Amino acid sequence: MTPPDPTLVAAVQTSRLAQDLTPEQKAVFAGAVDLATYRAKDVLAREGASDNHLYEVVDGTLGVVKNLGTAEETLLATLHPGEFAHELGFLDGAERYASLVASTDARVLVLERERLETLVDTHPRIVCRVMAAMVAGSIMAASS
Repeated sequence: MTPPDPTLVAAVQTSRLAQDLTPEQKAVFAGAVDLATYRAKDVLAREGASDNHLYEVVDGTLGVVKNLGTAEETLLATLHPGEFAHELGFLDGAERYASLVASTDARVLVLERERLETLVDTHPRIVCRVMAAMVAGSIMAASS
């Protein structure tokens, strides 16, 4: 078995998704997420597409952009480290309301719904705590 990437492990250690996990649970969770690096202006996801990924900003910033690449392009929000993107689509596969674009160079934890679901039978507490962190983060963002 290949040891986990130390950069990924470090990102999980400080992740809001993993904030209520024990060190052992964080190690398991690190096997279910990816750490992606984006350059400024890279498009992570396009408006109108549906997917099953949840994003947490580790470093840099992401823009939530409506009508990307058109005369009506509008920046709706800027996401900073610790903030999430696409929580509802992660849960139900709904189409994206807006595009997600790297505003600066950024590193992002990417969680795919199916990879989290693989932990349901073997590590249900991890799934429960990650989902609770996701909901709490969404509520905090909505109240800001």
